[in-house]
Amino acid sequence: MSYEIRGKKMKNMQIINPATEEIITSLTEDNSSTLQTKLATLKKAQPQWANRTLNERISIIAQFSDLLEAEIEELAAVLTSEVGKPLQQSRNEINGARARIKWMLNNAEKYLSDEAMVDEPGLKEIIKYEPLGVVCNISAWNYPYLVGVNVFIPALLSGNAVLYKPSEYATLTGLQIEKLLKKAGVPDDIFQIAIGAKETGSALLEMDFNGYFFTGSYKTGKFIYEKVAAKMVPCQLELGGKDPLYIAEDVTDVASAAIGTADGAFYNNGQSCCSVERIYVHEKNYDNYLSAFVTEVKSWKTGQPTTDGVYIGALTRKEQILVLENQIKDALNKGAKLLTGGKAIAGKGYYFEPTVLTEVTNDMLVMQEESFGPIIGIMKVKDDTEALSMMKDTDYGLTASVYTADQAKAEKILAQLDAGSGYWNCCDRVSAALPWSGRKYSGIGATLSHQGLRAFTKPKGYHLRG
Repeated sequence: MSYEIRGKKMKNMQIINPATEEIITSLTEDNSSTLQTKLATLKKAQPQWANRTLNERISIIAQFSDLLEAEIEELAAVLTSEVGKPLQQSRNEINGARARIKWMLNNAEKYLSDEAMVDEPGLKEIIKYEPLGVVCNISAWNYPYLVGVNVFIPALLSGNAVLYKPSEYATLTGLQIEKLLKKAGVPDDIFQIAIGAKETGSALLEMDFNGYFFTGSYKTGKFIYEKVAAKMVPCQLELGGKDPLYIAEDVTDVASAAIGTADGAFYNNGQSCCSVERIYVHEKNYDNYLSAFVTEVKSWKTGQPTTDGVYIGALTRKEQILVLENQIKDALNKGAKLLTGGKAIAGKGYYFEPTVLTEVTNDMLVMQEESFGPIIGIMKVKDDTEALSMMKDTDYGLTASVYTADQAKAEKILAQLDAGSGYWNCCDRVSAALPWSGRKYSGIGATLSHQGLRAFTKPKGYHLRG
């Protein structure tokens, strides 16, 4: 549906509950004209925000974090209604975002303040970290709080203004974020939200921002990177993954490893860029691992995400059902075996059975293309060498996991994998203290850690004689 206001075409965007397929509400999308107005507002106000002390900005963001805690039940309910994740997982996400914010607040002064490099008689050399200016944050729907705070919190702390475009599948959460930031004290003209889908995102790429920060798919990230390259401004991309995991021969508690890694593969319905997406198991542990893994998957409760005890809620995007069906069909046609799941669940809502495939090979789509859903392929390998070869066989490079009793072995394997994060005896984990970065199709640049704080700054060197 579209209409005109003073000759300018406006479109309405429906917000649909993926668990019920009911329309929650309808929102008016931004167009090029409204976006340009918002950008102009941000550009005019940003120098005033940058001139505030870092401690002032820290205090405001701390208040935002407090508001997340105070209003968590309402925020979780809104998030669950538009993305379909279980309520407890929505609460977990908001609490996880607060933990990341806490690390940034505790370390902002250390990493954003002037840095003295040389201090000797007659000469001082100092690095100052100046804000980029106005940054464009095109965000994702799978973890809108977590991937959001990775960007807009350090951007605001370092003195930038932000135009934030939430995914069209998480716009109501984006509006909640905007409301609480401004309630905390972020000025109206320092944080603006862009509402819309693909057309809105495309319009942002034509505009004069001082940096672009995107979280989403490789295909869209590649398009953005090519589109904004001529602007000669920073462009960071947090993209997808096809994250491998290896269960080595010397793992003693195989059942516990199976339970933990099943969660790593299926938490949030597998809709995580760092979800475990390929599992390789040493032949010695294969049968025991598979038995415990399938038992765990079959124990989960699937259903309405507002029901207590539900672990598998609705998929956020209806279109993903076809992706999963195609991967399963391809695998079965090439000789895979289906141990559990395998199809969409009939009825209202975008539900899909948790699916486990065995007898898989690396030429199957399920082992090469990002699934982003509740599906996993598990392959038996004869030794560490074969496991490493299989793990390396990917265009992606986000995370990789090794379960073994031998830390040196784990580090040796991980060192040979071109991935941004390596895990020993854990998986599907993000820490605010460590850089979150991808290699190859998984992205470029880093958020989190001190590198993520400084990603939103321009370093300037001062040579001071006197």
